[in-house]
Amino acid sequence: MSEFPPSTVLQCGRHSLDLSRPRVMGILNATPDSFSDGGRFNAIDAALAHAEHMLAEGAAIIDVGGESTRPGASPVSLQEELDRVAPLVERLVNELDVLVSVDTSCPEVMREVTALGAGMLNDVRSLRRPGALDAAAASQLPVCVMHMQGEPGDMQRDPHYDVPVEDAVTTFLAERVAACETAGISRDRLIVDPGFGFAKTLEHNLRLLKRMDALAHLELPVLVGMSRKSLIGKVLGRTVEERLPGGLALATLAVERGARIIRVHDVGPCVDAVNMTWAVLQEGENQ
Repeated sequence: MSEFPPSTVLQCGRHSLDLSRPRVMGILNATPDSFSDGGRFNAIDAALAHAEHMLAEGAAIIDVGGESTRPGASPVSLQEELDRVAPLVERLVNELDVLVSVDTSCPEVMREVTALGAGMLNDVRSLRRPGALDAAAASQLPVCVMHMQGEPGDMQRDPHYDVPVEDAVTTFLAERVAACETAGISRDRLIVDPGFGFAKTLEHNLRLLKRMDALAHLELPVLVGMSRKSLIGKVLGRTVEERLPGGLALATLAVERGARIIRVHDVGPCVDAVNMTWAVLQEGENQ
C-alpha cells in the first residue's frame, strides 16, 4: 500500500469534495467521436439522463467533455466546444445540483463554464495553451493537470522517454504544479493525473501504474483514467465493450497505489470495486 497524501477537502464552487477516501468521477462525453461512447450522449436530454444514472450509482463528480482526446483525434473549434459543453453544464448544475468537472484546454471555455457553476477544471494539456493558466487562476476552482507529450492527434506515433516513464511524468507534473503556483493557483486547488494512454506505449502504461507511488512526493491528490482504454485491449484481447473487468482490476490497483479520483465510464461496478478495495486498505491500516 502506498503512502497516501494528507486528507484533502477541495472547495469546488458551491460543492466540497472530501478526498479522505477515493471517489469515482463519471465520464460524460458530449462529443460524436469519443473512442468509447461517441455520439451516445451528445443529445442534451440523453446526457442529463445518463448523468442522473451515474449519480444514482455513486459518482461524486460528473466530468463533461466537448472535445475528443482519443489518439488521432482532431481538434474542434472553440464555438463548437462551447455549443456542446455550456448548455449541458448549465442544466446539470441547475437541474441535478451536481459537482461538474469540465474537461477542456480552452481558456474561453474555462471562463464560460465557471460562470455557469462548474466546480472543477480538468485539462489534458496541463494549462499550456495561451491564457489557460490565467483563466484557471481566475476561476478559483480546483484544477487537474495531466501529463501528455504532444497533442492527441500525434501523441501515439512514437512515444519515447529518455528516463523511466514514472520519473518523466513526475518531473513534468512538478513543473506544471510550479507554473500553476506562479500563476496564482494554490496547491490546495491542484490535482495531478499521470495521463495513462496519453503518449505512452503499453509497456509505459503498465510500468507507470506499477510505479505510481513515485507521484507521492508531490503530495497532491492523484486522478487516474484507464476506463476502457486500449492497454486493456492489448493485454486481454478485448473489444471496447468487453473491457470492464480489466478496467476494474486497474482501478483497484490505482486505489491501492494512492489514487483519490478514479475517472470511469462504468460508475456502478467501479464504485463497488473502489469501496471494497478501500475497506481492505483501511482494515490493514487499523491493525
